[in-house]
Amino acid sequence: MNQDQLLFHLFETIKQYTAKLSEPGLKVVDFKSPAELESIIPLNIEEEGVDESTLAQLMTNYLKYSVNTANRQFNNQLFSGLNLPAFVADVLVSLNNTSMYTYEVAPVATLIELELIRWMNGFTGFVDGDGTFLTGGSNANLIAMFSARNQLLSQTRLDGITGMARLKAFVSKDSHYSYDNAANLLGIGTSNLVKVGVDKHGRMIPEELDAAINECLQQGELPFFVGATCGTTVRAAFDPLDALAETCQKHNIWLHADGAFGGSLLLSNKFSHLFRGVEKADSFAWDAHKLMNIPLICSVLLFKKGNVLRSNLSDLNTSYIFHNNSEVEDLGTKSVQCGRRVDSVKLWFALKAFGLKGYARKMEHLMELAAYAEQKVTQYSKLELFVPRETLTVCFRYIPEKPTDTNQFNFQVRETLRKTGQSMVGIARIDGTLVIRLIVTNSDSQKSDIDTFFKNFINTATLLEKEI
Repeated sequence: MNQDQLLFHLFETIKQYTAKLSEPGLKVVDFKSPAELESIIPLNIEEEGVDESTLAQLMTNYLKYSVNTANRQFNNQLFSGLNLPAFVADVLVSLNNTSMYTYEVAPVATLIELELIRWMNGFTGFVDGDGTFLTGGSNANLIAMFSARNQLLSQTRLDGITGMARLKAFVSKDSHYSYDNAANLLGIGTSNLVKVGVDKHGRMIPEELDAAINECLQQGELPFFVGATCGTTVRAAFDPLDALAETCQKHNIWLHADGAFGGSLLLSNKFSHLFRGVEKADSFAWDAHKLMNIPLICSVLLFKKGNVLRSNLSDLNTSYIFHNNSEVEDLGTKSVQCGRRVDSVKLWFALKAFGLKGYARKMEHLMELAAYAEQKVTQYSKLELFVPRETLTVCFRYIPEKPTDTNQFNFQVRETLRKTGQSMVGIARIDGTLVIRLIVTNSDSQKSDIDTFFKNFINTATLLEKEI
């Protein structure tokens, strides 16, 4: 293999790919069925390796037939867009290929992570806080629940939860499904995860939380954790942290704020009211790979108390790796992971490039675009705004004039847009009704991109309606 030739092909592929991102009419995906893809891309592993020209073709085809999440018509997930400084950093850390367990093997990355944890805690008001980078918001919710259990019942670290009073955790009915997985993995059981009701905006109702906690206490059960959400997956709603914190303090219960989606809005003072009471939480999850467009994965879990992470873990008999370096802490001593990728450098590079003010402007721009998208929905007589817009998600549906299954019709519109590569948009069900979930997360998008989406959507819906 010619190393120089392979690198040349790599750089050319990257240059061509990024140059096309601003081209009008570029497809979100060149959709192919699984059978078609298998006929184009040789998936089998051969006895002998291939040359660099074959690898170059594989690079091209991989990108050609994958979903282009940097495309401004990609509104399907809670992340999108290309962050070039962070991408460059991602290449650097892959080239360096280190792990985050010790200062000895990752000196620069350790200092960068410690600084970012300190800096991000400044937004939550965790004065003496701590934190760690980990593998996504789901993992953050798991570790937060794990920490709450261990703080209340420290002996479970050694003896497990056998023989304990029944533990109860509380989240809203619109919370992320990762809480169910966390309750399962921690041995608490999903039947002991109480789903609290939400208001018409999708926000947890504090009075219902208090009533659910009191009911558990009357039954001799042990409430230990409340998971609030700052940006729910479907409606992008923010639970009322201040009121929930009051309830948690009254009952001595850990309050976790899941800001995986909406946490980056903290970067703009204009939206600080959404997080009122966050400083009263015990932990806060923040996914920089969502609104900050950092390449996946870049997630942080912050803690109000600085000793929580280490006290989670069993005694470490690990002289082969941790050498009690007194110069700076080894981050592996407070992580459930041993090998851990260097994700902090991607975020650090982006912050260096754009600065806090640059990111504040990005957050404000996203909120402006979401408001504009909501306005577009109200302009079309056949579009129904299904729920009030809270922040960055607009949930709507098309109402055909002729009698038909409206859920199926909207699903068909969405699938047609996806398979033709015009636009890719999310769907969800709210109380049984299928809605189109337009998520605004790409800060490179402009109002013209929102216009293009609705043009594509209305044109497709109009054509399909003629077929009813």
